[in-house]
Amino acid sequence: MGRVFMTVNKRIKRQARQTVFMYLLTVSSLFAASTELPEFTTEGLQHLGDTQFAVVYAKPGVAMGQYKRLYLDDTNVAFKKNWQRDRNRSSSARISNSDMTRIKSDLAVLFRDVFTRTLEDGGYALASEYDNDVLLIKPGIINLDIVAPESNTAGRSQTFAESAGEMTLYLELYDSVSGELLAKALDRQQDRQTGYMRWQNRITNRAAANRILQLWADVLKQGLDEARGNPQSGPPVSQSP
Repeated sequence: MGRVFMTVNKRIKRQARQTVFMYLLTVSSLFAASTELPEFTTEGLQHLGDTQFAVVYAKPGVAMGQYKRLYLDDTNVAFKKNWQRDRNRSSSARISNSDMTRIKSDLAVLFRDVFTRTLEDGGYALASEYDNDVLLIKPGIINLDIVAPESNTAGRSQTFAESAGEMTLYLELYDSVSGELLAKALDRQQDRQTGYMRWQNRITNRAAANRILQLWADVLKQGLDEARGNPQSGPPVSQSP
């Protein structure tokens, strides 16, 4: 019975993740199509102007000082719609499903590395479980568009471009115990334009991803500082139990 329950539970979690990503893709499209955003979301979050992320909504009056630690959830990654199909039509180096899985896994690992280092260096302790003083961070990467992905198939070709590609960050912040949504943010970033054509490969792709992730991590850390009323440094370090 226990094994059956675990199987059903995993299926429910997988279906929930798929539902969340369909929602994220819809939200991203709406934000991209219009500069007129509603002042409040259906969850009661208020739109904040003049932020370093393109779009930020937060719960009015929330006391962020109560959160001494952060729980960084796993990062879900989704490619731009029809990205694999379009790449395989335009390049002799075919992108397989296993290539897609590897790229998403590598990006999720890099995301955790960059955000963990930045937050810990900024004075934030990362928790290993939910608690009253723990803020839950749920990150997602959507619309991932890599100009020259590296595949494991034969017949690789060289791709020259000014940029490695682009991706969009979607963040949600929750009270880890109650599950109340406190804030969410959306931001699209494209790799810097070099002004000249250069060979794009796995090394340049990782460097580009690292630059963008570092930018986002710095903005998140600064936003948490400001929300706590301490714009210069993070909160006192509290060790996880």
